[in-house]
Amino acid sequence: MANSNDQRRDTLLVVDDTPETLGFLTDTLDHAGFTVLIATDGDSALRLIEQITPDLVLMDALMPGIDGFETCRRMKRGKAMAALPVIFMTGLTETENVLEGLAAGGVDYVTKPIVVDELLARIRVHLANARVAAGSRAALDATGRFLLATDARGKLLWCTPKARSLLTELFPVPGNSYASLPAGIMTQLLQMRSEATAGQARVLVDVNGRKLEISMLSPIGPDELLFRLTELSTTLDEQRLQQTLSLTSRESEVLLWISRGKANREIGAILAISPRTVNKHLEQIFVKLGVENRASAAARAVRTLSR
Repeated sequence: MANSNDQRRDTLLVVDDTPETLGFLTDTLDHAGFTVLIATDGDSALRLIEQITPDLVLMDALMPGIDGFETCRRMKRGKAMAALPVIFMTGLTETENVLEGLAAGGVDYVTKPIVVDELLARIRVHLANARVAAGSRAALDATGRFLLATDARGKLLWCTPKARSLLTELFPVPGNSYASLPAGIMTQLLQMRSEATAGQARVLVDVNGRKLEISMLSPIGPDELLFRLTELSTTLDEQRLQQTLSLTSRESEVLLWISRGKANREIGAILAISPRTVNKHLEQIFVKLGVENRASAAARAVRTLSR
């Protein structure tokens, strides 16, 4: 059986300019089973994390030079550190100070003098949350899906590699290595979310001739919304349906979206035609395929494309 000493020790970075606090926290955290790194100011903390990535940071809010809030903001600018949990430590208790810490990227806030049991409990909770989130994102990355998450205000929290690549292509921002969803699109999605159930909030976007469907999925946290990106690129499938089933170009488009479970209203939005026009094309499709309903037409399309 493996000895408990062989288990991986989480690494915590403690950033504080007070020697007494550093000594107290180092002894406490080491006794609790953590590996402890220390920095006495914001600059040294930023230099340290370029060499070693901790699992969590305990950050004093008030320090000479770069204060803790600005240090956290600079840490979070790097994609590799965006999900790094930061807990602020300070004697400040005013609401605006708490909000500033959370806005800077902190996940929690403890006041001095520090209550050891409370601090250790908070550390363990945030380490566990970070591991779950990292595992979930790694699994999603491995699936190759086009998924991204934002907070309730639309700020990008994370995205899978495929989603990042697509966002960069469609919504590039000068000076940024990748982009997020434009504010106008986020506003539409968040408004739809307040008026519809999960899965019904979706926006269709045309970007230089490329059509993108952005769907809001179920929330995955109290302040984390999940989205799926689907580029509506169907040229090869449309051509195959058109040639094999002797359909017009528009009929093949309609049939393809019928086979993918879209309603007439949704197909009309995708193809920029009215639902009534979609229905007229569907009537012609039924005649040409010798079927009586959309389910049979969809099944015929699926069989054709699977050959």
